Amino acid sequence: MTTEKKAPAWKIATLAYQHPNIKRSIWQIINSVGGLILLFSVMLLSLRISYWLTLALAIPAAGFMVRTFIIFHDCCHGSFFKSPQANRLVGYITGILTFTPYEEWKHNHSIHHATNGDLDRRGVGDVMTLTVDEYRALRPIKKLGYLLIRHPLIMFTIGPSFVFLLSHRVWSKNSSKRERNSVIITNLLVTGIVLALGFSIGWRDYLMVHAPIIIFGTTVGVWMFYVQHNYEGTYWTRHETWDFATAGLKGSSFYKLPKVLQWFTGNIGYHHIHHLNPRIPNYNLEACYQSSDIFQSVKPLTIRSSLKSLHLRLWDEPSKKMVSLAAIKRRPPETTPVA
Repeated sequence: MTTEKKAPAWKIATLAYQHPNIKRSIWQIINSVGGLILLFSVMLLSLRISYWLTLALAIPAAGFMVRTFIIFHDCCHGSFFKSPQANRLVGYITGILTFTPYEEWKHNHSIHHATNGDLDRRGVGDVMTLTVDEYRALRPIKKLGYLLIRHPLIMFTIGPSFVFLLSHRVWSKNSSKRERNSVIITNLLVTGIVLALGFSIGWRDYLMVHAPIIIFGTTVGVWMFYVQHNYEGTYWTRHETWDFATAGLKGSSFYKLPKVLQWFTGNIGYHHIHHLNPRIPNYNLEACYQSSDIFQSVKPLTIRSSLKSLHLRLWDEPSKKMVSLAAIKRRPPETTPVA
């Protein structure tokens, strides 16, 4: 007699929340994409009053851009609508609005979900993270390059704009035809929209309005992605001891934000739940969190505590934690792999 294997408790706790609600999805499109377009228009008008006002309005506009990206993100997971066709259509549209090719990003992000916290499968869809010994084995020029990429002054200033405006314009070497086509289609439509706006409202006005939205929005987006997996107490291990549920609960943060920031970031702070079940629409994540002690047992990151992650650069395998450069200088070197 065979017995069926019971699903883990965390999976059972998420199942009721993985069904999208068409009315809530459509309303989120209206208040997110609509909010972005409305504020863009208001910012254009504000140029006649004061550019300081324009810059002030760029902050909430950037929030709507982040919220639009969350819709894109949900569509990539097939969680925003029941219909794959609807997810794909809205995913393409919101991807164009946030300069991100749908199929290409969807593929890389799926790999990120499947490999989060696995030291032997790093490198796709994640923030580059080396172990202490890997870093020590690098040549000086490569050490410098790694430190520049991971430095806050690069990662959260020019880095985000580089990723969204330039890096997303090309496909990776292993991309399929569908993924390459998504990059081409997105590039053509983004170029068309930018040219249309630039020639219709004037390039000066266009850049003065759209540039700060892009800079603020992409910086917030990269920060949110960074802090979701790079923090004190995160999880990395070798493949033979890697566990999906542990990577979700321990290797993905619960970023507890004030309600207004939680709204603008589309509840993505409940990232530990999202990694356990990415089929949950963003608007169901908080209710899922409230439903089970499993998710509430994860220690939250606050804005204040999350700032400590800024100095973390490397994963230290012996101590199983993220460390700063100052910390590794205090530890004697061990046998290092060949660079």
